[in-house]
Amino acid sequence: MTSHTEAAHDHPAAVSGGAAAAASVVVLASGDPGFFGIVRVLAERFGAGALDVRPGAPSVAVAFARIGLPWDDAVVVSAHGRDIRTAVNVCRAHAKTAVLTGPGAGPAELGAALMRAGARRTLVVASALGSPGGESVERLSPAQAAARDWPGTVSVVLCLDEDRALSPGLRTIAGLPGSPGQWALPEAEFEHRDSLITKYEVRALALARLGPRAGDLVWDLGAGSGSVAVECARLGAAAVAVEKTADGVARIRANAAAHGVDVQAVHGTVPDALDQLPEPDAVFIGGGGGELPAIVAECGRRARRSVVVTLAALDRVPAVRAALADAGLIPDGVLLQSSRLAPLPGGVTRLAATNPVFVLWGTRPTGIAVEGAPT
Repeated sequence: MTSHTEAAHDHPAAVSGGAAAAASVVVLASGDPGFFGIVRVLAERFGAGALDVRPGAPSVAVAFARIGLPWDDAVVVSAHGRDIRTAVNVCRAHAKTAVLTGPGAGPAELGAALMRAGARRTLVVASALGSPGGESVERLSPAQAAARDWPGTVSVVLCLDEDRALSPGLRTIAGLPGSPGQWALPEAEFEHRDSLITKYEVRALALARLGPRAGDLVWDLGAGSGSVAVECARLGAAAVAVEKTADGVARIRANAAAHGVDVQAVHGTVPDALDQLPEPDAVFIGGGGGELPAIVAECGRRARRSVVVTLAALDRVPAVRAALADAGLIPDGVLLQSSRLAPLPGGVTRLAATNPVFVLWGTRPTGIAVEGAPT
C-alpha cells in the first residue's frame, strides 16, 4: 500500500498490460484515489463511466483531524513528482498548507527551504496514517525537520503559521482564499514616507505584468513601503521585499501585517542582497541609480517569467530595455501619465496631474526555461 493516494502513480503496471481485456481489475491505493491520485490516470485511459471508486479518508483530512484543526481553509499542494519550489512558495504565502510529499520533496527538503527563507512556520509531519499503532504525528520547526532523515512512510506535511492557523468566521469556498475584492489599492492604504510609494495607477499595470499567483515567488526591489510586495501577497504569491533603510523595512512589515499577509522583508542593498534569495518567478524594480541596468540584467537572468521596472528618467530607458533584451526577455513598455479627479471649492472638480512614469517590462518567451535555477 502506498503512503498517500498520489503515490499510486508509481505503479503504472497496475493499469496497463492485459487490464483492458480483463472482466474487472482492482487497483489498490490508500486514502482517496480521486484526490491527486490514480483515478485521473484510470479515467483518462478507460473513461470515468467504467470506474467504481471506493474512497477512503484522504491523508490531508486525517492529518488535520489528528491535530484538531479544520481544513476547509487549508491550501493543498502536491510535491510528489513535481518541483518542490511551488510547495515552498505556497507554504510561505499561506497560513495553513498541506503538502503531499515524494522522493526528494519530503519534510527535510521542505524544512530546509523554509529555513533559508526565514519563514516562521511549524511543520506537522504525519506518518503511516491509518496504520494501527504505527501512526506518528510530530510538530517541528523547519530547522528540526531539515536535520532529520525521514522514512518513506510520511503521509503528508502540514505547514502552519500558528498565529493564523485558526481563521475566524465561516467560509463558503474551501481551499485557496478568493481574489481580494480590489487591488491597486490607494496610497492611503499603506504607511509610507514623503509620497515615496508606487502610485496605484502604476501599481495596477505592474501587477498585470507581474501576474502574481499561488505558487509564485515575487521580488520587490527598492521596496520602500512594500506596496507592490503586499499586493502580490494579497493575490496569493510569496513575496520578498528588499529595502535598504531600517525604517523602510519596519514600514513593509507593518503594511504586511495590516493587510493580513506574510511578506519577507530583507534589510539590504541591491544587488548585494539578491545572492541569498531563491529564484523568482517575477521581479519588480522600483527605479534605481546608475547600477539599474546591471540590476535589471541580473534579475532578467534569474526571473522565470517577467521583470517590471518603473523609472522617471527618460535617459535610462534605452539601457533598461537593452538589459531586458540581453537577458533573453522580450522588452516592452509605456509612459504612464494620469490625472486624478480633485475637488475645488464650490462643489466642482479639476484634474490633478501625477508625475509621468515609465513602466518597462520584459517577458520570457513561452517554453524557455531559466537554466540552472535552484529552488
